[in-house]
Amino acid sequence: MADPRGFLKAGRELPTRRPVDVRIQDWREVYEPFGETKLRTQAARCMDCGIPFCHNGCPLGNLIPEWNDLTRRGDWQGAIERLHATNNFPEFTGRLCPAPCESACVLGINQDPVTIKQVEVSIIDEAWEHGWVTPQPPERLSGKTVAVVGSGPAGLAAAQQLARAGHTVAVYERADRVGGLLRYGIPEFKMEKRHLDRRIAQMEAEGVKFRTGIEVGKDISADDLRRRYDVVLFAVGSTIGRELPVPGRELDGIYQAMEYLPLANRVQEGDLEDSPIHARGKHVVIIGGGDTGADCLGTAIRQGAASITQLEILPTPPQARPAGQPWPTYPMVFRVSSAHEEGGERKFSVSTKKFLGNNGRVTGLALVEVEWVDGRPVEVEGSETVIPADLVTLAMGFVGPEADAISTQIGVERDERGNFVRGDDYASTVPGVFVAGDAGRGQSLIVWAIAEGRAAAASIDEFLMGETNLPRPLPASARAVTA
Repeated sequence: MADPRGFLKAGRELPTRRPVDVRIQDWREVYEPFGETKLRTQAARCMDCGIPFCHNGCPLGNLIPEWNDLTRRGDWQGAIERLHATNNFPEFTGRLCPAPCESACVLGINQDPVTIKQVEVSIIDEAWEHGWVTPQPPERLSGKTVAVVGSGPAGLAAAQQLARAGHTVAVYERADRVGGLLRYGIPEFKMEKRHLDRRIAQMEAEGVKFRTGIEVGKDISADDLRRRYDVVLFAVGSTIGRELPVPGRELDGIYQAMEYLPLANRVQEGDLEDSPIHARGKHVVIIGGGDTGADCLGTAIRQGAASITQLEILPTPPQARPAGQPWPTYPMVFRVSSAHEEGGERKFSVSTKKFLGNNGRVTGLALVEVEWVDGRPVEVEGSETVIPADLVTLAMGFVGPEADAISTQIGVERDERGNFVRGDDYASTVPGVFVAGDAGRGQSLIVWAIAEGRAAAASIDEFLMGETNLPRPLPASARAVTA
């Protein structure tokens, strides 16, 4: 398997990003094409390492060494077959996953790891280009019906698996289009929505019915849904943004990230000529240093912000893997996304004391530096500063599902964090009701959402039929080093 000397012949190489001054003028994805010769060379760096710890880093259990070797040999059809065996949507994970598999790569112990994520996305892009991704409708129907509530990655993965098993599946989505955060949370420059659209078309050809503009618990009661279908799967995500309860929070101009980002995506969809929440000519402050904050950053840059400052209460991460986060764990190191390359200032170890305003609108933030002592932030005396702000986005993560009506109507229990309670088989406390993805797990990675959707589908199939042939990646209680 693989070239046993490949990692000795070549170093790690990734596609170049389009020049900053070019790419910020549009919303297309930022990467240049990566030639086949280069890609096969990168795939050849995968070692025949005996115990591939990349499997440990990937909740899906992707057959990474196998499709690396098939790519090295130019067997693209074999590679996509192996890739689809464990992952319904590699075009999503290949663009959006932070690649914990690469942090667990054995080569990464003392060299740069294999470019697993790039090989993955190249395989699926090649497969789409050559028409190898086709609908896989079931040979016969089971007569069983399943309602999937939520069309994010967990809901879509479960729906596709269940439809292919022969069940009649309907996906309910409260938004006007399918995709959840994939549609309205992820900016176009990170994943163009054409990738999502063609996958939805494939699922429709496999028999999945999509019912958009219907909010379960409001437009249709959760209990009615349960009566209509043999099984209901809730995959509604964790969508309540974490709040910042400091003086001045009520001022206009302060928004949750998921109030700001969807409007920019709607402009790209053609729904709006311009976003009602726009950064043009404004001093933008983003509170939160994670991926959602970077999404706000890239969006504000493309909208023509006058200045952008991204704040993070945690200290600046180290450049190299910390001693307390040894291989194969996913390390918290300093990362520079494509959006960070494009502009803006990053401030670490700062806390917002209050928002300042005039005539009801935000005009600035009062900040204070913090030091971390015994895991807690302590304000540095005399470090107070004020920065201007006309537009503030809160990108501090998510704390649970917006599902009060659902849990009340159907009686699904919630834990102390507000997530739906479920067992290792993804079954909730209500018979015939299952939970997958962030709604039960809490905010997590796209790769975990897809893995949970696939695993929940296997449990549902077994519940309906008494047995299942669907793969079961992991139990709901699984917590790997990537959690």
